[in-house]
Amino acid sequence: MKLIDIRDLTEHPGSSRRVRLHEAVPGLALQLAEVPPDAPIEGELLLESVVEGIFVSGEVEGRMVLQCARCLTSFDRPFSVEVGDLFSGNADPVEEDTYPIAEPGSLDPEPMVRDAVLLSMPFSPLCRPDCKGLCERCGGDRNLGECSCEEVMVDPRWAGLEQLFN
Repeated sequence: MKLIDIRDLTEHPGSSRRVRLHEAVPGLALQLAEVPPDAPIEGELLLESVVEGIFVSGEVEGRMVLQCARCLTSFDRPFSVEVGDLFSGNADPVEEDTYPIAEPGSLDPEPMVRDAVLLSMPFSPLCRPDCKGLCERCGGDRNLGECSCEEVMVDPRWAGLEQLFN
């Protein structure tokens, strides 16, 4: 993402300014969810000059492509995430919950946006709440209808155990 010039805010404590975002952020992906590298993330951020640095808040939104954890079907879903974090000139991101000001007079919102979007991604997305998943024998999508695979023959050596569970 492009750096945001904040010299006017650092020179006037208590001032604020709104900034519009409309850029792609590559590398926003988990195993079953991703924001396409060419899909823009949009939003309006409020930058406020505070004693500790610059407080950035607002909402970012976009589109993510998900893969159902049960049937492996791909589907799109919009997202909207609230952000609100402090950027400080002497921040140590390992020690504190703040982001560093990139270079004197500018800040990079990408790490904050990246963290917020990745944390909002579902760990186990479903295409619909009643997804039936895949057949454990043939791998067919059970949402399209029951599969016609044959019953698995039970090994006769284990037949005695089957009687215990029936």
